[in-house]
Amino acid sequence: MSYLVTSAKAEDFISDEEIRETIDYAAAHANDRSLVESILQKARQCKGLTHREAAVLLECDLPDLVEEMFGLAKDIKQRFYGNRIVMFAPLYLSNYCVNGCVYCPYHARNKSIRRKKLTQDEIRQEVIALQDMGHKRLALETGEDPKNNPIEYVLESIKTIYGIKHKNGAIRRVNVNIAATTVENYRRLKEAGIGTYILFQETYNKANYEMLHPSGPKSDYAYHTEAMDRAMQGGIDDVGIGVLFGLETYRYDFVGLLMHAEHLEAVYGVGPHTISVPRLCMADDIDTADFKNCVPDEVFYKIVAVIRMAVPYTGMIVSTRESKRSRERVLELGVSQLSGGSRTSVGGYVREETEDENSAQFDVTDRRTLDEVVAWLLELGYIPSFCTACYREGRTGDRFMSLVKKGQIANCCLPNALLTLKEYLSDYASTETRRLGEAMIGRMLGEIPGEKVRENARRYLEEIANGKRDFRF
Repeated sequence: MSYLVTSAKAEDFISDEEIRETIDYAAAHANDRSLVESILQKARQCKGLTHREAAVLLECDLPDLVEEMFGLAKDIKQRFYGNRIVMFAPLYLSNYCVNGCVYCPYHARNKSIRRKKLTQDEIRQEVIALQDMGHKRLALETGEDPKNNPIEYVLESIKTIYGIKHKNGAIRRVNVNIAATTVENYRRLKEAGIGTYILFQETYNKANYEMLHPSGPKSDYAYHTEAMDRAMQGGIDDVGIGVLFGLETYRYDFVGLLMHAEHLEAVYGVGPHTISVPRLCMADDIDTADFKNCVPDEVFYKIVAVIRMAVPYTGMIVSTRESKRSRERVLELGVSQLSGGSRTSVGGYVREETEDENSAQFDVTDRRTLDEVVAWLLELGYIPSFCTACYREGRTGDRFMSLVKKGQIANCCLPNALLTLKEYLSDYASTETRRLGEAMIGRMLGEIPGEKVRENARRYLEEIANGKRDFRF
């Protein structure tokens, strides 16, 4: 048997043979009603599904059972995360890159994109612009370039970001999405106070991965795939995985993604803190028409729903790659984290670029401001949350997952979400958004479990209204 979930070797825990057998099994049993119903019954227990069980659900096209899947995914998300949606924004530090990735405009051979790297002063300006929108949580992004973007530059940037206090603004959590690195460098990132380390696999098909990454350090499939193991060994217990749907058949990467989650759970006792589901989209010198595996909307929605059932504890992230319509649908089916007011260019928050000076990694589809996104979420019945309390209270890794799996995280999350929403409304919101948000807080205060916590939350809300900040449970 080539599939060894606890192996340290990428080709063992992401077994090509097992993935292909799983895809074949799912195709053969896709419309086996009794089997699908039994898998759905297991999913209702909210303890997750195996990659093979999930593959069967993804392949099933019996209309009534597909509708049941969507309803169940919505119920599971509500059970674990309620109606809270965590808000964040990406911050691109540099687009210098030595890799040859054929799907990314940062690739070293692209001569049309404008190369740029932010100085620490420019980072301060970007962060102040983000704070002035109301953001509290950032995801740092850089290209891979040991000369221009060494780990020392990333560490200095993190220190700069955490040190900026502008008016009532503060970035309280910095997540990091940088290239695969060493155990020692992951240890240094942990010591710098990062939240989640995020790295997308792009595709789990080794042969296709090597074709898509013809040159540069990222071309080493095993080193890239084993990065999360090294991050865990370096003390980072919150990691985020994902694939770029459209590079490989969605079935293959869907199974690989779940096998990766199973591997982390089996070896470290804690699965991925987040799973991201980006789809390939247009960008400078990248045309989606050149890729034959692009994923249509209905399949994408089903992928999100089944991941929610298979890995019920994980946070699920969708970016501004997706349209307003698409984002609204996946919010129902499992997504719990959302970017807003995003710019994917280097320095794009201070100054919007002209077309001929493009430095962006991909085209943003949802171009609404953060305030517009917050108002939209409130109108849909969600609580936009700027909470970073778990990270700052040491509720990470297995401590966080234990609370999530027991359904106890809501005891902290709901009051913290309301407190951070109140901060946003007080400091940054438009008049209409403030009206919607205050009404939401009024409705949800009574939903906080525990009289003592509820009373403390009410007192903290009053203190925020009087100018104090940064309360948390």
